Amino acid sequence: MRILQDFELSFQHELKSIYDNGEIKSIFLLVVEELLGIKRIAYQQHKGDLISETDSVRFLNILQDLKKSRPIQYILNRADFYGELFEVNESVLIPRQETEELVDLIIKTHTNSSRLKVIDIGTGSGCIPIILSKYLNEAKVTTVDISKEAIHTAQKNAQRLGQPVHFINADILEWDYIFSDQQYDIIVSNPPYITPKEKQHMQQNVLDYEPELALFIEESAPLIFYDVISSFALKHLVPNGDLYFEINQYLGSETKDLIEKKGFQQVQLIKDIHGADRIIHAKKKV
Repeated sequence: MRILQDFELSFQHELKSIYDNGEIKSIFLLVVEELLGIKRIAYQQHKGDLISETDSVRFLNILQDLKKSRPIQYILNRADFYGELFEVNESVLIPRQETEELVDLIIKTHTNSSRLKVIDIGTGSGCIPIILSKYLNEAKVTTVDISKEAIHTAQKNAQRLGQPVHFINADILEWDYIFSDQQYDIIVSNPPYITPKEKQHMQQNVLDYEPELALFIEESAPLIFYDVISSFALKHLVPNGDLYFEINQYLGSETKDLIEKKGFQQVQLIKDIHGADRIIHAKKKV
């Protein structure tokens, strides 16, 4: 039988061409917690523990998946977001820190409001609408996604976390055929925004496993979703209502300009924790 630290050394050796040492350690500790129930903070006390044959096989199977650049979140079928665990699979994007910043901005901006009507466009795992439903006081939250598989995953997350989100399986590019006279206080979206030429700078595990439909936009129309959703907001956002976007950091000024030309006011371009243009917040005219 092998001890736990032997597997840490195997992970470090086998994955060094894919991840840096810090990432490998973080991934390994996630696996330890998943398989053995040992928290990160307690690892040092247990690294000499003997590992059963069954758990040894599980460690090695996960390691083989990781060597293929498969993200650990998809291997474990879970990802952390805003203090909650979300089920994830290859039909949805892995939630990211930048999106947490978007959600946090909305929650802090509207902490004193109640009974807001909110619509999220681009459901994915459901991380945005579910967290907003939890933290915005008595909010009525709707979310839209073109992918039936994504909707199914998000519905399971909403049910498990006890949040009454309303789901619509539809293509927002055809919004004028789907929505009639609904009005919302907040419209938020993290739409596809990565252009094909940016692929060369992306990690292989993202390119190989995360859904292209949720990531990429055609080079010829990189702002199509911002254009369409802004038009949707002009009709379906209440006066002085709030529009929030997560955006492509390389198209910040262009996206801001588009939204201003649509007639929105107080258009703010907000940087993320890494200093990149990442969020736009705008107000509909009164």
